[in-house]
Amino acid sequence: MTSGERAQGIAEVPGSSTAGAGPVAGRGGGPLTIGAEEEYLLVDPDTRALRPEAQKVVAEAAGELGDRVTTEITAYQIEVRTEPHTSLERFAQEVRFLRGAVVRAAARHGLGVISSGTPVLAHAMPPAMNDGPRYARSTALFGALDDEQSICACHLHVGIPSVELALQVSNHIRTRLPVLIALAANSPFWQGRDTGYASWRRLAWARWPAAGPPPHFESPAHFEALVADFTATETILDRGGLYWDIRPSHHVPTLEIRVADAAATARDTVTLAAVVRALVATALADIDAGKPASRPPAHLLRTACWRAARDGLAGDGVDLDSRRLVPATVLVERLLTELRPALLLHGDLDTVLAGYARQRVLGTGADRQRAALGRRGSYLDVVDDLMGAMTAVDEVP
Repeated sequence: MTSGERAQGIAEVPGSSTAGAGPVAGRGGGPLTIGAEEEYLLVDPDTRALRPEAQKVVAEAAGELGDRVTTEITAYQIEVRTEPHTSLERFAQEVRFLRGAVVRAAARHGLGVISSGTPVLAHAMPPAMNDGPRYARSTALFGALDDEQSICACHLHVGIPSVELALQVSNHIRTRLPVLIALAANSPFWQGRDTGYASWRRLAWARWPAAGPPPHFESPAHFEALVADFTATETILDRGGLYWDIRPSHHVPTLEIRVADAAATARDTVTLAAVVRALVATALADIDAGKPASRPPAHLLRTACWRAARDGLAGDGVDLDSRRLVPATVLVERLLTELRPALLLHGDLDTVLAGYARQRVLGTGADRQRAALGRRGSYLDVVDDLMGAMTAVDEVP
């Protein structure tokens, strides 16, 4: 099961723990629930190369984490998922706890853990894959697309009570995807070289047939018709293969925002989670007020996502209104101004402002990876920095 499929299938047994699931408030004035799935990579602390030891590390970590830890499609990857939280502080505590537990489990097997959208060093192609009938079906259908799935994401779930409302929220927030891509960029390297992109994972993921920005949905019936088309043409294995950047869960009351690279630090994850929750809350307020969703041309939104993946925060982004380039930081700051009431409502404003101020000084995860490389020209230093960032105690306020 790929990262997108795990995100849809996080609760294999009805009623089990699910990231972000829980009662939604927001429309009634209370806080929305937020949850996350994070994917990590296993590395050799000496060579810094990827190690295909996920099965044994997951088995080790499960003693502490239970079903909150699982494998992924390649044998290099581990996925964890939080419980749903209304408190950002408790969400942050769990993110940090999960990271620490995985690092401890890996260390007992002589391994290290990093959180990056792509591996830093070159690795075997095709990668070592985990066993399972779903993985086999995926490889048979998608072929070499699966070869590049040693990539890691951070999927954020916000509690929404119905598919109809989730689709309306998706319509309102899809134009903000480029800003989220820029904020979360943490994958500049692939196969031991600089790609020239802040988020190469974004480019690798965009090759899938049902990936990228979701369409503007006219109704739940329109959504179901699209799913039926994908299924009938064997474009997806099932609903878990809807790899859009935003999608409603088919079995739990959440809207999943899937656009972010795996974050280097817990603080990066928490900052982005707060922004995403405020984005959803703002959309709900706009829906209640009868404000229509913006509908830029599909090619322009795709272009804006591509530009955000290339430049991150260090360059320019596409202003969807003027159809011109502006500094990416201008787009971020406009968004934060728009989200200020929702951030205040949830008590998250200070956390977001502090996290963004840190990014303005140190850069995104991609910028920090490049800075680590620049110190001595060694990709080994990048892996070392990422291993240290996994459990840095000062990363979560």
